[in-house]
Amino acid sequence: MTGTGVGRAPNIIVLYADDLGYGDLGCYGAQGLATPHLDAMAAEGVRFTNLYATAATCTPSRYSLLTGSYPWRNPRAKILAGDAPMIIGPKELTLPRALKRAGYPTAVVGKWHIGLGDGKIDWNGEIRPSPVDVGFDESFIMAATNDRVPCVYVKDRRVVGLDPSDPLEVSYAKENPFPEVLTGRAHPERLAMAHSDRQHWDTIVNGVPRIGFSRGGKAATWNDETMTEEFLARAKDFITRRKDEPFFLYFALHQPHVPRLPSAGFKGVSAMGPRGDVILELDWVVGEVLAQVKALGLAENTIVVFSSDNGPVLNDGYLDQAAELNGAHRPAGPLRGAKYSLFDGGTRVPALVWGPGRVKSGVSDALLSQVDFLGSFTALAGVELSASELADSLRLDRALLGHSPAGRDHLVVEGFGAKTVLRQGRWVYLPAHPGAPLFGDKAIESGNSSQVQLYDLEVDIGQLWNVASERPEMVSALRNRLEDEMAKRQKR
Repeated sequence: MTGTGVGRAPNIIVLYADDLGYGDLGCYGAQGLATPHLDAMAAEGVRFTNLYATAATCTPSRYSLLTGSYPWRNPRAKILAGDAPMIIGPKELTLPRALKRAGYPTAVVGKWHIGLGDGKIDWNGEIRPSPVDVGFDESFIMAATNDRVPCVYVKDRRVVGLDPSDPLEVSYAKENPFPEVLTGRAHPERLAMAHSDRQHWDTIVNGVPRIGFSRGGKAATWNDETMTEEFLARAKDFITRRKDEPFFLYFALHQPHVPRLPSAGFKGVSAMGPRGDVILELDWVVGEVLAQVKALGLAENTIVVFSSDNGPVLNDGYLDQAAELNGAHRPAGPLRGAKYSLFDGGTRVPALVWGPGRVKSGVSDALLSQVDFLGSFTALAGVELSASELADSLRLDRALLGHSPAGRDHLVVEGFGAKTVLRQGRWVYLPAHPGAPLFGDKAIESGNSSQVQLYDLEVDIGQLWNVASERPEMVSALRNRLEDEMAKRQKR
Protein backbone atom coordinates (compact mmCIF):
# COMPACT_ATOMS: atom_id res chain seq x y z
CA MET A 1 0.00 0.00 0.00
CA THR A 2 1.73 3.19 -1.16
CA GLY A 3 1.01 6.73 -2.13
CA THR A 4 -0.44 9.71 -0.29
CA GLY A 5 -3.88 10.06 -1.85
CA VAL A 6 -7.18 9.87 -0.01
CA GLY A 7 -7.95 6.60 -1.81
CA ARG A 8 -5.54 4.67 0.38
CA ALA A 9 -6.07 3.64 3.99
CA PRO A 10 -5.42 6.59 6.33
CA ASN A 11 -2.42 7.22 8.51
CA ILE A 12 -3.50 7.08 12.15
CA ILE A 13 -1.81 9.06 14.93
CA VAL A 14 -2.99 8.84 18.54
CA LEU A 15 -1.69 11.59 20.82
CA TYR A 16 -2.42 10.52 24.38
CA ALA A 17 -1.98 12.98 27.26
CA ASP A 18 -1.39 11.92 30.85
CA ASP A 19 -3.69 13.29 33.60
CA LEU A 20 -5.15 16.06 31.44
CA GLY A 21 -8.64 17.13 32.47
CA TYR A 22 -11.84 17.85 30.57
CA GLY A 23 -11.48 21.56 31.36
CA ASP A 24 -7.73 21.96 30.78
CA LEU A 25 -7.94 23.21 27.17
CA GLY A 26 -9.15 26.54 25.83
CA CYS A 27 -11.60 24.81 23.52
CA TYR A 28 -13.20 23.23 26.60
CA GLY A 29 -13.42 26.53 28.48
CA ALA A 30 -10.08 26.69 30.29
CA GLN A 31 -9.34 29.96 32.05
CA GLY A 32 -5.80 31.26 32.25
CA LEU A 33 -4.26 28.62 29.97
CA ALA A 34 -3.62 29.30 26.29
CA THR A 35 -3.67 26.14 24.17
CA PRO A 36 -3.71 27.57 20.63
CA HIS A 37 -2.59 24.44 18.78
CA LEU A 38 -5.16 22.19 20.40
CA ASP A 39 -7.83 24.88 19.99
CA ALA A 40 -7.00 25.08 16.28
CA MET A 41 -7.13 21.30 16.06
CA ALA A 42 -10.62 21.44 17.59
CA ALA A 43 -11.74 24.19 15.22
CA GLU A 44 -10.52 22.29 12.16
CA GLY A 45 -11.72 18.89 13.38
CA VAL A 46 -14.34 17.48 15.71
CA ARG A 47 -14.47 18.11 19.45
CA PHE A 48 -16.22 15.49 21.58
CA THR A 49 -18.18 16.25 24.72
CA ASN A 50 -19.04 12.67 25.72
CA LEU A 51 -15.94 10.60 25.08
CA TYR A 52 -14.63 8.54 27.97
CA ALA A 53 -11.41 6.83 28.95
CA THR A 54 -12.24 3.42 30.38
CA ALA A 55 -10.70 4.16 33.76
CA ALA A 56 -9.84 6.99 36.13
CA THR A 57 -6.23 5.78 36.27
CA CYS A 58 -3.56 5.31 33.64
CA THR A 59 -2.61 1.64 33.22
CA PRO A 60 -6.20 0.39 32.84
CA SER A 61 -7.06 3.06 30.25
CA ARG A 62 -3.91 2.38 28.22
CA TYR A 63 -4.60 -1.34 28.27
CA SER A 64 -8.12 -0.75 26.94
CA LEU A 65 -7.04 1.67 24.22
CA LEU A 66 -4.67 -0.93 22.79
CA THR A 67 -6.77 -4.07 23.29
CA GLY A 68 -10.41 -2.99 22.90
CA SER A 69 -11.22 -4.76 26.17
CA TYR A 70 -12.58 -3.21 29.36
CA PRO A 71 -9.80 -3.23 31.98
CA TRP A 72 -11.83 -4.85 34.76
CA ARG A 73 -11.92 -8.03 32.65
CA ASN A 74 -8.17 -8.31 33.25
CA PRO A 75 -7.35 -8.42 37.01
CA ARG A 76 -3.78 -7.34 36.25
CA ALA A 77 -4.92 -4.09 34.60
CA LYS A 78 -4.24 -1.78 37.53
CA ILE A 79 -1.60 0.86 38.27
CA LEU A 80 1.68 -1.00 37.82
CA ALA A 81 5.07 -0.80 39.45
CA GLY A 82 7.97 0.14 37.21
CA ASP A 83 9.18 -3.46 37.01
CA ALA A 84 5.76 -5.14 36.59
CA PRO A 85 5.35 -7.84 33.93
CA MET A 86 3.49 -7.22 30.67
CA ILE A 87 -0.28 -7.39 31.16
CA ILE A 88 -1.15 -7.84 27.47
CA GLY A 89 -1.32 -11.56 26.78
CA PRO A 90 0.93 -13.14 24.13
CA LYS A 91 -2.06 -14.00 21.93
CA GLU A 92 -4.24 -11.01 22.79
CA LEU A 93 -5.21 -8.91 19.81
CA THR A 94 -4.00 -5.32 19.95
CA LEU A 95 -4.70 -2.33 17.75
CA PRO A 96 -1.19 -2.35 16.23
CA ARG A 97 -1.36 -6.11 15.63
CA ALA A 98 -4.68 -5.70 13.84
CA LEU A 99 -3.44 -2.81 11.71
CA LYS A 100 -0.40 -4.83 10.66
CA ARG A 101 -2.84 -7.14 8.88
CA ALA A 102 -3.41 -4.22 6.50
CA GLY A 103 0.32 -3.65 6.08
CA TYR A 104 0.66 -0.76 8.53
CA PRO A 105 4.07 -0.10 10.07
CA THR A 106 3.44 0.66 13.75
CA ALA A 107 5.30 2.54 16.46
CA VAL A 108 4.90 3.61 20.07
CA VAL A 109 6.74 6.59 21.52
CA GLY A 110 6.52 7.89 25.08
CA LYS A 111 4.91 6.51 28.20
CA TRP A 112 4.16 2.77 28.22
CA HIS A 113 3.15 1.63 31.74
CA ILE A 114 1.53 -1.64 30.62
CA GLY A 115 4.36 -3.80 31.94
CA LEU A 116 7.53 -5.30 30.49
CA GLY A 117 8.99 -8.78 30.62
CA ASP A 118 7.33 -11.87 32.04
CA GLY A 119 8.67 -11.73 35.57
CA LYS A 120 12.04 -10.49 36.77
CA ILE A 121 13.39 -8.11 34.12
CA ASP A 122 17.03 -8.17 33.07
CA TRP A 123 17.45 -4.44 32.43
CA ASN A 124 20.97 -5.09 31.11
CA GLY A 125 19.94 -7.58 28.42
CA GLU A 126 16.98 -8.20 26.16
CA ILE A 127 13.59 -7.33 27.62
CA ARG A 128 10.88 -9.75 26.48
CA PRO A 129 8.04 -9.20 26.03
CA SER A 130 8.20 -5.53 25.16
CA PRO A 131 5.95 -3.40 22.91
CA VAL A 132 7.57 -4.96 19.83
CA ASP A 133 6.17 -8.30 20.97
CA VAL A 134 2.56 -7.11 21.10
CA GLY A 135 2.21 -5.51 17.68
CA PHE A 136 4.58 -2.56 17.42
CA ASP A 137 7.39 -2.58 14.87
CA GLU A 138 9.24 0.18 16.70
CA SER A 139 9.24 1.30 20.30
CA PHE A 140 10.91 4.14 22.20
CA ILE A 141 9.41 4.40 25.67
CA MET A 142 9.74 4.96 29.36
CA ALA A 143 8.91 1.70 31.12
CA ALA A 144 6.26 3.11 33.43
CA THR A 145 5.84 6.74 34.51
CA ASN A 146 8.21 9.63 35.06
CA ASP A 147 7.73 9.38 38.83
CA ARG A 148 8.80 5.71 38.95
CA VAL A 149 12.15 4.03 38.49
CA PRO A 150 13.82 3.01 36.28
CA CYS A 151 14.41 6.49 34.85
CA VAL A 152 15.75 5.28 31.50
CA TYR A 153 14.50 4.99 27.94
CA VAL A 154 13.87 1.58 26.42
CA LYS A 155 14.23 1.20 22.64
CA ASP A 156 12.60 -1.95 21.33
CA ARG A 157 14.02 -4.52 23.77
CA ARG A 158 17.00 -2.73 25.33
CA VAL A 159 17.75 0.16 27.66
CA VAL A 160 19.23 3.08 25.70
CA GLY A 161 22.80 4.17 26.47
CA LEU A 162 23.53 1.59 29.16
CA ASP A 163 27.17 1.17 30.23
CA PRO A 164 27.83 -2.58 30.75
CA SER A 165 30.27 -1.76 33.53
CA ASP A 166 27.50 0.00 35.46
CA PRO A 167 24.57 -2.42 35.42
CA LEU A 168 21.07 -1.21 36.22
CA GLU A 169 19.18 -2.79 39.10
CA VAL A 170 15.56 -2.07 40.04
CA SER A 171 13.56 -3.06 43.11
CA TYR A 172 10.09 -2.36 44.43
CA ALA A 173 10.78 -3.84 47.85
CA LYS A 174 9.26 -2.14 50.88
CA GLU A 175 12.68 -1.07 52.14
CA ASN A 176 15.69 0.19 50.21
CA PRO A 177 17.85 -2.82 49.24
CA PHE A 178 20.67 -0.57 47.98
CA PRO A 179 22.30 1.10 51.02
CA GLU A 180 24.47 3.42 48.93
CA VAL A 181 21.48 4.84 47.01
CA LEU A 182 20.15 8.17 48.31
CA THR A 183 16.43 8.41 48.96
CA GLY A 184 14.13 11.34 49.53
CA ARG A 185 13.07 9.81 52.82
CA ALA A 186 16.60 9.70 54.25
CA HIS A 187 18.09 12.75 52.52
CA PRO A 188 15.50 15.52 52.06
CA GLU A 189 18.35 18.03 51.92
CA ARG A 190 19.37 16.58 48.52
CA LEU A 191 16.03 17.28 46.85
CA ALA A 192 15.38 19.85 44.14
CA MET A 193 11.65 18.97 44.34
CA ALA A 194 10.03 17.94 47.60
CA HIS A 195 7.63 15.02 47.85
CA SER A 196 4.19 15.39 49.43
CA ASP A 197 3.48 11.77 50.36
CA ARG A 198 5.22 8.61 51.52
CA GLN A 199 5.06 7.01 48.11
CA HIS A 200 7.24 9.53 46.30
CA TRP A 201 10.22 9.44 48.64
CA ASP A 202 12.42 6.66 47.33
CA THR A 203 15.40 6.87 44.94
CA ILE A 204 16.52 10.41 44.11
CA VAL A 205 17.02 10.86 40.36
CA ASN A 206 17.95 14.30 38.99
CA GLY A 207 17.10 15.81 42.36
CA VAL A 208 13.61 14.29 42.37
CA PRO A 209 12.53 11.44 44.68
CA ARG A 210 10.79 8.67 42.71
CA ILE A 211 8.70 5.63 43.54
CA GLY A 212 10.86 2.51 43.82
CA PHE A 213 14.56 1.80 44.23
CA SER A 214 17.27 1.64 41.58
CA ARG A 215 21.02 1.76 41.30
CA GLY A 216 23.51 1.81 38.45
CA GLY A 217 22.71 2.70 34.86
CA LYS A 218 23.95 6.26 35.37
CA ALA A 219 24.88 6.83 31.71
CA ALA A 220 21.37 5.77 30.65
CA THR A 221 19.49 8.06 33.03
CA TRP A 222 17.14 10.42 31.25
CA ASN A 223 17.11 14.20 31.59
CA ASP A 224 13.57 15.14 32.64
CA GLU A 225 13.85 18.60 31.09
CA THR A 226 14.72 17.28 27.62
CA MET A 227 12.24 14.39 27.63
CA THR A 228 9.70 16.28 25.54
CA GLU A 229 12.20 16.99 22.77
CA GLU A 230 13.48 13.40 22.88
CA PHE A 231 10.05 11.86 22.41
CA LEU A 232 8.98 14.43 19.84
CA ALA A 233 12.08 13.84 17.73
CA ARG A 234 11.42 10.09 17.71
CA ALA A 235 7.79 10.59 16.72
CA LYS A 236 8.61 13.00 13.89
CA ASP A 237 11.34 10.70 12.62
CA PHE A 238 8.88 7.79 12.37
CA ILE A 239 6.34 9.93 10.50
CA THR A 240 9.01 11.08 8.05
CA ARG A 241 10.39 7.62 7.38
CA ARG A 242 6.95 6.05 6.93
CA LYS A 243 5.26 8.84 4.98
CA ASP A 244 4.89 6.81 1.77
CA GLU A 245 2.69 4.10 3.30
CA PRO A 246 -0.21 4.03 5.78
CA PHE A 247 1.23 4.05 9.29
CA PHE A 248 0.08 3.93 12.91
CA LEU A 249 1.78 6.01 15.60
CA TYR A 250 0.81 5.85 19.27
CA PHE A 251 2.50 8.89 20.82
CA ALA A 252 1.90 8.69 24.58
CA LEU A 253 2.80 12.08 26.02
CA HIS A 254 4.02 12.34 29.61
CA GLN A 255 2.44 15.72 30.39
CA PRO A 256 0.98 16.89 32.74
CA HIS A 257 1.88 13.88 34.94
CA VAL A 258 4.17 14.47 37.91
CA PRO A 259 6.97 15.31 38.34
CA ARG A 260 6.24 18.35 36.21
CA LEU A 261 9.59 19.45 34.83
CA PRO A 262 9.10 21.52 31.67
CA SER A 263 11.88 22.11 29.18
CA ALA A 264 13.77 25.39 29.43
CA GLY A 265 11.59 27.16 26.87
CA PHE A 266 8.41 26.56 28.90
CA LYS A 267 9.66 26.94 32.45
CA GLY A 268 7.76 29.76 34.15
CA VAL A 269 5.77 30.65 31.02
CA SER A 270 2.33 30.08 32.50
CA ALA A 271 0.89 31.76 35.57
CA MET A 272 0.00 28.37 37.09
CA GLY A 273 3.41 27.02 37.93
CA PRO A 274 4.86 23.77 36.57
CA ARG A 275 1.47 22.17 35.82
CA GLY A 276 0.46 25.08 33.65
CA ASP A 277 3.90 25.16 32.02
CA VAL A 278 3.80 21.52 30.96
CA ILE A 279 0.28 21.87 29.55
CA LEU A 280 1.57 24.70 27.35
CA GLU A 281 4.48 22.45 26.39
CA LEU A 282 2.05 19.64 25.53
CA ASP A 283 0.10 22.03 23.33
CA TRP A 284 3.32 22.95 21.49
CA VAL A 285 4.09 19.26 20.90
CA VAL A 286 0.69 18.77 19.29
CA GLY A 287 1.36 21.77 17.07
CA GLU A 288 4.71 20.31 16.04
CA VAL A 289 3.15 16.97 15.08
CA LEU A 290 0.41 18.61 13.03
CA ALA A 291 2.95 20.88 11.34
CA GLN A 292 5.05 17.84 10.42
CA VAL A 293 2.02 16.09 8.92
CA LYS A 294 1.17 19.18 6.86
CA ALA A 295 4.77 19.79 5.74
CA LEU A 296 4.99 16.23 4.40
CA GLY A 297 1.76 16.64 2.43
CA LEU A 298 -0.04 14.04 4.55
CA ALA A 299 -2.85 16.12 6.02
CA GLU A 300 -5.52 15.00 3.56
CA ASN A 301 -4.99 11.37 4.45
CA THR A 302 -4.07 11.41 8.13
CA ILE A 303 -6.34 11.08 11.13
CA VAL A 304 -4.96 12.55 14.35
CA VAL A 305 -6.70 11.79 17.64
CA PHE A 306 -5.92 13.68 20.83
CA SER A 307 -7.22 12.56 24.21
CA SER A 308 -6.20 11.81 27.80
CA ASP A 309 -5.91 8.63 29.85
CA ASN A 310 -7.98 9.91 32.78
CA GLY A 311 -9.06 13.06 34.56
CA PRO A 312 -6.86 15.74 36.13
CA VAL A 313 -5.05 15.88 39.45
CA LEU A 314 -3.27 18.79 41.14
CA ASN A 315 -1.47 17.36 44.18
CA ASP A 316 -0.18 13.93 43.19
CA GLY A 317 3.00 13.36 45.15
CA TYR A 318 5.12 16.52 44.88
CA LEU A 319 4.98 20.02 46.32
CA ASP A 320 4.88 22.01 43.06
CA GLN A 321 2.15 24.55 44.04
CA ALA A 322 -0.30 23.21 41.46
CA ALA A 323 -3.24 23.77 43.81
CA GLU A 324 -2.01 27.12 45.13
CA LEU A 325 -1.44 28.57 41.65
CA ASN A 326 -4.55 27.07 40.04
CA GLY A 327 -6.61 30.23 40.53
CA ALA A 328 -10.06 30.20 38.91
CA HIS A 329 -9.09 27.44 36.51
CA ARG A 330 -11.17 24.25 36.78
CA PRO A 331 -9.13 21.33 35.42
CA ALA A 332 -12.21 19.09 35.16
CA GLY A 333 -14.37 21.92 33.83
CA PRO A 334 -18.01 21.51 34.91
CA LEU A 335 -17.51 17.88 35.93
CA ARG A 336 -17.42 16.51 39.45
CA GLY A 337 -14.41 14.51 40.56
CA ALA A 338 -10.96 14.07 39.05
CA LYS A 339 -8.33 11.38 38.57
CA TYR A 340 -9.10 8.27 40.68
CA SER A 341 -12.78 9.24 41.00
CA LEU A 342 -15.98 7.38 40.12
CA PHE A 343 -17.56 10.68 39.13
CA ASP A 344 -17.34 11.88 35.54
CA GLY A 345 -14.29 14.06 36.19
CA GLY A 346 -12.29 10.85 36.50
CA THR A 347 -13.07 9.41 33.08
CA ARG A 348 -14.80 11.92 30.77
CA VAL A 349 -11.84 13.43 28.97
CA PRO A 350 -11.02 15.96 26.27
CA ALA A 351 -11.05 14.35 22.83
CA LEU A 352 -10.31 15.88 19.44
CA VAL A 353 -10.14 14.23 16.02
CA TRP A 354 -8.45 16.05 13.14
CA GLY A 355 -8.16 15.05 9.50
CA PRO A 356 -8.95 17.61 6.78
CA GLY A 357 -9.60 15.00 4.13
CA ARG A 358 -11.76 12.71 6.24
CA VAL A 359 -13.17 14.46 9.31
CA LYS A 360 -16.34 16.58 9.36
CA SER A 361 -15.57 19.51 11.66
CA GLY A 362 -17.83 20.53 14.52
CA VAL A 363 -18.83 19.51 18.03
CA SER A 364 -20.17 16.02 18.70
CA ASP A 365 -22.19 14.82 21.68
CA ALA A 366 -21.94 11.17 20.56
CA LEU A 367 -21.29 8.80 23.45
CA LEU A 368 -17.94 7.10 22.80
CA SER A 369 -15.26 5.20 24.66
CA GLN A 370 -11.56 4.84 23.98
CA VAL A 371 -12.22 1.10 23.97
CA ASP A 372 -13.80 1.76 20.55
CA PHE A 373 -10.51 2.88 18.98
CA LEU A 374 -9.63 -0.70 18.05
CA GLY A 375 -12.90 -1.34 16.22
CA SER A 376 -13.10 2.08 14.61
CA PHE A 377 -9.52 2.37 13.37
CA THR A 378 -9.45 -1.16 11.99
CA ALA A 379 -12.69 -0.42 10.13
CA LEU A 380 -11.02 2.62 8.55
CA ALA A 381 -8.04 0.47 7.59
CA GLY A 382 -10.27 -2.19 6.04
CA VAL A 383 -9.37 -4.89 8.58
CA GLU A 384 -12.10 -7.42 9.30
CA LEU A 385 -12.35 -8.59 12.91
CA SER A 386 -14.45 -11.29 14.49
CA ALA A 387 -16.77 -10.53 17.39
CA SER A 388 -14.34 -12.15 19.83
CA GLU A 389 -11.45 -10.11 18.43
CA LEU A 390 -13.43 -6.89 18.84
CA ALA A 391 -13.98 -7.77 22.53
CA ASP A 392 -15.74 -4.70 24.01
CA SER A 393 -14.89 -2.42 21.08
CA LEU A 394 -17.53 -1.12 18.68
CA ARG A 395 -16.98 -0.01 15.07
CA LEU A 396 -17.99 3.62 15.42
CA ASP A 397 -15.69 5.14 12.84
CA ARG A 398 -18.42 7.35 11.35
CA ALA A 399 -19.13 8.88 14.75
CA LEU A 400 -15.41 9.23 15.50
CA LEU A 401 -14.90 11.19 12.27
CA GLY A 402 -17.88 13.43 12.97
CA HIS A 403 -20.10 12.07 10.20
CA SER A 404 -22.72 10.55 12.51
CA PRO A 405 -24.20 11.65 15.85
CA ALA A 406 -24.89 8.02 16.74
CA GLY A 407 -22.46 6.66 19.29
CA ARG A 408 -22.84 4.03 21.96
CA ASP A 409 -26.03 3.18 23.79
CA HIS A 410 -24.05 2.65 26.98
CA LEU A 411 -20.52 2.21 28.31
CA VAL A 412 -18.78 1.12 31.49
CA VAL A 413 -15.97 2.99 33.23
CA GLU A 414 -14.06 2.32 36.41
CA GLY A 415 -12.69 4.38 39.25
CA PHE A 416 -9.71 3.49 41.41
CA GLY A 417 -9.73 -0.17 42.39
CA ALA A 418 -11.77 -1.31 39.36
CA LYS A 419 -15.04 -0.09 40.89
CA THR A 420 -17.44 0.17 37.96
CA VAL A 421 -19.95 2.77 36.79
CA LEU A 422 -22.50 2.62 33.97
CA ARG A 423 -23.26 5.51 31.61
CA GLN A 424 -26.36 5.04 29.47
CA GLY A 425 -27.80 7.90 27.47
CA ARG A 426 -28.32 10.81 29.84
CA TRP A 427 -27.96 8.67 32.96
CA VAL A 428 -25.00 7.69 35.12
CA TYR A 429 -25.45 4.87 37.63
CA LEU A 430 -22.98 4.35 40.49
CA PRO A 431 -23.52 1.19 42.52
CA ALA A 432 -22.93 1.37 46.24
CA HIS A 433 -19.15 1.10 46.59
CA PRO A 434 -17.54 0.93 50.05
CA GLY A 435 -14.69 3.24 50.89
CA ALA A 436 -13.74 6.71 52.06
CA PRO A 437 -15.48 9.71 50.42
CA LEU A 438 -12.12 11.33 49.65
CA PHE A 439 -9.22 9.70 47.82
CA GLY A 440 -6.19 9.78 50.10
CA ASP A 441 -4.92 13.27 50.87
CA LYS A 442 -5.54 14.62 47.39
CA ALA A 443 -8.83 16.45 48.11
CA ILE A 444 -10.52 14.39 45.36
CA GLU A 445 -14.01 12.99 45.83
CA SER A 446 -13.78 9.24 45.35
CA GLY A 447 -17.46 8.72 44.56
CA ASN A 448 -17.63 5.94 47.14
CA SER A 449 -20.91 5.74 49.00
CA SER A 450 -23.00 3.27 50.92
CA GLN A 451 -25.93 4.47 48.81
CA VAL A 452 -26.68 3.85 45.14
CA GLN A 453 -26.25 7.01 43.07
CA LEU A 454 -28.10 8.06 39.90
CA TYR A 455 -27.50 11.30 38.01
CA ASP A 456 -29.27 12.87 35.05
CA LEU A 457 -26.43 14.50 33.10
CA GLU A 458 -28.80 16.35 30.79
CA VAL A 459 -29.80 18.68 33.61
CA ASP A 460 -27.00 17.99 36.10
CA ILE A 461 -23.61 17.69 34.40
CA GLY A 462 -21.93 18.38 37.75
CA GLN A 463 -23.59 15.34 39.38
CA LEU A 464 -24.92 17.33 42.32
CA TRP A 465 -28.34 15.73 42.72
CA ASN A 466 -28.64 12.03 43.39
CA VAL A 467 -32.09 11.08 42.05
CA ALA A 468 -31.85 7.34 42.76
CA SER A 469 -34.68 7.43 45.29
CA GLU A 470 -36.92 9.23 42.79
CA ARG A 471 -36.25 6.86 39.88
CA PRO A 472 -36.16 3.30 41.30
CA GLU A 473 -37.17 1.81 37.94
CA MET A 474 -34.18 3.44 36.24
CA VAL A 475 -31.85 2.28 39.00
CA SER A 476 -33.12 -1.28 38.56
CA ALA A 477 -32.72 -1.21 34.77
CA LEU A 478 -29.20 0.19 34.92
CA ARG A 479 -28.15 -2.19 37.67
CA ASN A 480 -29.26 -5.11 35.53
CA ARG A 481 -27.46 -3.70 32.48
CA LEU A 482 -24.21 -3.27 34.41
CA GLU A 483 -24.43 -6.76 35.88
CA ASP A 484 -25.09 -8.23 32.43
CA GLU A 485 -22.12 -6.34 30.97
CA MET A 486 -19.77 -7.48 33.71
CA ALA A 487 -20.90 -11.08 33.34
CA LYS A 488 -19.68 -11.22 29.75
CA ARG A 489 -16.34 -12.87 29.10
CA GLN A 490 -14.70 -12.49 25.74
CA LYS A 491 -12.61 -15.36 24.36
CA ARG A 492 -9.81 -14.11 22.13
